[in-house]
Amino acid sequence: MPTTGSEPASPPDATPTLRRALNWRTRFVVLSLIWGFSFLLIKVGTDGYAPFQVTFGRLFFGTAVLAGAIAVKRERLPRGVRTWGHLTVAALLLNAAPFSLFAYAEQTIPSTLAGICNATSPLWGMALSLVALSEDRPTRRRVAGLGIGFLGVLTVLGVWQGFSGLDFRGTAMALLASLCYPVGWIYVRRTLAGTGHSNVSIIGSQLFVATLELALITPLFTSMPTSFPVLPLLAVAALGALGTGLAVLLQYGLVTEVGPTTAQMVTYFIPVIATAAGVALLNEHLSWNTPVGAVVVLAGAALTQSRPRRSRQRDAAGQS
Repeated sequence: MPTTGSEPASPPDATPTLRRALNWRTRFVVLSLIWGFSFLLIKVGTDGYAPFQVTFGRLFFGTAVLAGAIAVKRERLPRGVRTWGHLTVAALLLNAAPFSLFAYAEQTIPSTLAGICNATSPLWGMALSLVALSEDRPTRRRVAGLGIGFLGVLTVLGVWQGFSGLDFRGTAMALLASLCYPVGWIYVRRTLAGTGHSNVSIIGSQLFVATLELALITPLFTSMPTSFPVLPLLAVAALGALGTGLAVLLQYGLVTEVGPTTAQMVTYFIPVIATAAGVALLNEHLSWNTPVGAVVVLAGAALTQSRPRRSRQRDAAGQS
């Protein structure tokens, strides 16, 4: 209930506000932890199963969670051949390809490095905007962020040592996986935005198509497992149900409640959590240049996502 300038807000009005604030912050922390631990789960999963099998299991369990959400909310699935064609491409760019690339990469690189490579996605997105693949116009601040970010990447890779001890193939796969995300986001924004379907319906259908893609691809590169190690299987199930299914629902909930700018901040916590998990639980070696370079990468990524104060004020005025 609105009050006059001389009247204090009553406790019944303040309590729900505080509860909502704590609620989204709690979900923000949970999402950061889920995605941060995803790289550890990939590493554990590939200890018992082939990379394509890990990706198929991840998509299968993730699709099951989204299917349950669609059923509970009674959402309608997309219709039209053209829409499903766009979903097929989106599923490849945002799910099947990057998930598989990360799984293959972590056969030869630490999960900590994979998590840091994932943080380069905003940098790739900014680089794509420079070649007119995005509607976002580059500014001097964002271009500077791009340069700083890639300087951080070179620091992580140890360029002054001649990349000594670096697995080029695995690192390249992880960086390519990170590139897939902004390419996929641009494609989705140009083809699937404004279709009239809910985010849950679109992403659930997208994951279903990605699962079918892996079901067709996996038998071509590997045979059925002769055994089913329990720990890697549990890791794959958690990776799919939590790291893909539940995480997507949390992400869209945060975007709806606090806006995309705040929700995107989770990106900057993922490499920190991935690094801590890899070192503490997998005993992965950490050289000084890895955390230092990661900080530089995150600083550059933050600059590429920043906007001038006047632009933020215009957005705030438009929302009021």
